[in-house]
Amino acid sequence: MIQVTKKDGKESTENLLRRFNRKVQQSGVVAIVKGGQYFDKPLSKRDRRSKAIIRQERKAIKVKKLKLGQK
Repeated sequence: MIQVTKKDGKESTENLLRRFNRKVQQSGVVAIVKGGQYFDKPLSKRDRRSKAIIRQERKAIKVKKLKLGQK
């Protein structure tokens, strides 16, 4: 369980919430819950690996286009 306490009693509520949200994101709890939200068909290791490679290639192309657009 993630807990956050106020520092010196002078910390604002906004800062406290910001620290809490950061800790939740870093712990990966949200990703785990979202991952179990829907049923996924079991894929073979080869299929998962090939889909991951395709995702990485698409992301690299997208980043390359963004970099070319900035110049």
